[in-house]
Amino acid sequence: MRCHNRVLLLLAILLAAALLLPFVNYAPNRLVSGTPMGVSALLPQALYGLIAAALWLAALSFMPGRGALVAGLISTESVFIALLLLAGNGATHLAQQGSTLARTSPGSGLWLMLALALLMMSDLINRLTTKPLWRWLLLAQLWMVPLWLLFSGYFHDISLLKEYVNRQDIFNDAFARHLTLLLSTLGIALLIGIPLGLYCHRYARVQPTVFSILNVIQTVPSIALFGLLIAPLAGLVTLFPWLGELGISGIGMAPALIALVLYALLPLVRGVVAGLAQVPENVLESARGMGMSDRQRFFKAEVPLALPVLLRSLRVVAVQTVGMAVIAALIGAGGFGALVFQGLLSSALDLVLLGVIPVIAMAVAVDGLFNLLIAALEAQRHDRI
Repeated sequence: MRCHNRVLLLLAILLAAALLLPFVNYAPNRLVSGTPMGVSALLPQALYGLIAAALWLAALSFMPGRGALVAGLISTESVFIALLLLAGNGATHLAQQGSTLARTSPGSGLWLMLALALLMMSDLINRLTTKPLWRWLLLAQLWMVPLWLLFSGYFHDISLLKEYVNRQDIFNDAFARHLTLLLSTLGIALLIGIPLGLYCHRYARVQPTVFSILNVIQTVPSIALFGLLIAPLAGLVTLFPWLGELGISGIGMAPALIALVLYALLPLVRGVVAGLAQVPENVLESARGMGMSDRQRFFKAEVPLALPVLLRSLRVVAVQTVGMAVIAALIGAGGFGALVFQGLLSSALDLVLLGVIPVIAMAVAVDGLFNLLIAALEAQRHDRI
């Protein structure tokens, strides 16, 4: 029998194997690692159901046609939701038996099975359609039920949500600070990177020098660059006290923004140069033949054609900034990195996850929004052609 989807088959086998790992960890308090518990310890019937689901998904990998892909997507999404329901129900059941300090946290098996389910759904969606908009919509609908369960309080007995309740104000402040770092970095990088990219495109002889400098900056480790900026900024504030009134200091947002902007310049400038370079010469000649001025050619011909490439570079910058902003917490910039490092120092895994998971979610959301925007621009350009 021929296998039509080897990826689905492999992931289904791994899903079945993950059932051997701990599903949740039950601990008397937040600082103790806890006792691992399998699926059978929470609900024996669920173990048989998940095994049957894994076998069904493996069988679907041998079935051809679009119907098998649709059935696989529905089945995988059902498994994903069932895992979340089982985790929430198990945490509530254990909370009723233990003390108020007891914590039920997701185990390695649950994390692995959720990741495998997401990989299966992503692969099946990519096989179902090639249209970016439909892919985005199908991926978005996967989170409707999980988000409803989250906001309805179904997971309130899971340790991660208990940690959030205890630190809600700190979490909200970290989110606002992380978002500020992201938006400020993108805004400043665009103000510097676009003119610099235009200059490099117009005067090709300066490209090697500019790119060499930006490449050197890119190779400096992030922690080292953050540290290198502390002394110069502190010295500037000493010489010019009015800078301190503007919020500039050796630690905090100022060095974090400078470092993040410096890291963002290389992909952004390369994106501008590459986008303008790929504009067909015959398009520019046609624009000249129509009597367009240089300004009109730039805004009506070059910019629309170069914009998708620029947005791809900006997408890389945005996702990179979301991740690197975590390190900026080491110099007092705040953000979700503050929660991560605080959790590491106190050996509190839930606090680490409270900082890590939103960063991952933010990066995925930013990447998805840019993909959707790029797809819309390319579809609009295709319709015009």
